[in-house]
Amino acid sequence: GGQPRSVQPFSDEDASIETMSHCSGFSDPASFTEDGPEIDEEATQEDLEYKLKGFIDLTLDKSAKTRQAALESLKNAFSSKILYEFIMERRMTLTDSIERCIKKGKSDEQCAAAGLACLLCVQMGSGIESEEIFKTLGPVLKKIVCDGTASIQARQACATCLGICCFIVTDDITELYSTMECLENIFTKAYQRDRDTNGVSSTHNTVLHISALLAWTLLLTICPMNEVKKKIEMHLHKLPSLLSCDDLNMRIAAGETLALLFELARETDADFFYEDMELLTEKLRALATDGNKHRAKVDKRKQRSVFRDVLRAVEERDFPTEMVKFGPERMYIDCWVKKQTYDTFKDILGSGMQYHLQSNDFLRNVFELGPPVMLDAATLKTMKISRFERHLYNSAAFKARTKARSKCRDKRADVGEFF
Repeated sequence: GGQPRSVQPFSDEDASIETMSHCSGFSDPASFTEDGPEIDEEATQEDLEYKLKGFIDLTLDKSAKTRQAALESLKNAFSSKILYEFIMERRMTLTDSIERCIKKGKSDEQCAAAGLACLLCVQMGSGIESEEIFKTLGPVLKKIVCDGTASIQARQACATCLGICCFIVTDDITELYSTMECLENIFTKAYQRDRDTNGVSSTHNTVLHISALLAWTLLLTICPMNEVKKKIEMHLHKLPSLLSCDDLNMRIAAGETLALLFELARETDADFFYEDMELLTEKLRALATDGNKHRAKVDKRKQRSVFRDVLRAVEERDFPTEMVKFGPERMYIDCWVKKQTYDTFKDILGSGMQYHLQSNDFLRNVFELGPPVMLDAATLKTMKISRFERHLYNSAAFKARTKARSKCRDKRADVGEFF
């Protein structure tokens, strides 16, 4: 308590001067202004660090509401700014606070603490310091994940955190296998439930099973090939049963995991053969063309989009390449392994993903982007677009879009041309 109570919650404004100006500026050259007041970056950094110190103190407050608010504010800061030096000096204090909140807090506080643990490891990257953090938090996370009396939301957040932190930190193969086994013990219960109910009902545990499955899949991408083969043999014939689950997110998670398993299986063995291929492709095709009226339109659209890609991956060994823009750089997602990794970190970092792709050494190493691209003021100025040019471009784009839409909506158009 005491003085830190006067600290205001971390907001986008705190990151906008130094952090978000880099992120939004790189992604949109037009956002650089012609003239503007000079910013005292040193003073800004000091103000930010003062606020963050206050939040760290408040994670030990007696009030659960205050602790949770402090955790959320730290999460916002860690996702939108690189704070390596600041965190390095306080990593043990932060680790102790997170451990205490996960052990003694209620559901929402545990979720916030688990999310902060993920971001702490993302900030620190792989190294001895991160290993120390995981040695402290790993057993606590596993205990909550396996605790049937804990809230489902807390267990779900801890399962995700366990997978991400293990992915970032561990070089110990036994720890990797131990973590995967812990997650397997959770999501394989969905197989049992599916056998018991013929796959037509879902329980409140489904969200936990989804998080455990996705975290396990992430860890599978860094396993040695001989272990990958074992896991494929163990799960490939069981996963299709989850495609019949009532929960849309479970169907999608199972479908994307299947696509990734097929991709890995074909990497290890070019002549890989799956016995029930015909039955599986029929099931995937049905999901890719699902028109059930009892399902929401948004859900059907999302499901059809995902399963068209999954079907192509399983049947034709094809992946629809996606391009991600961040600043002046481009990254192509051209396989399911890369997609799984990108989606995982995007869920954790949210709007800060672009900034971290530009500046976070660990993430750039994961996606093989090389060292961060440093742009000087002269380069940034050449990237800049004047306000008048921007206005002309937007006007032309608006007119073209309007004409295209008008043509499609014109009732006088020949109906025959649409068939």
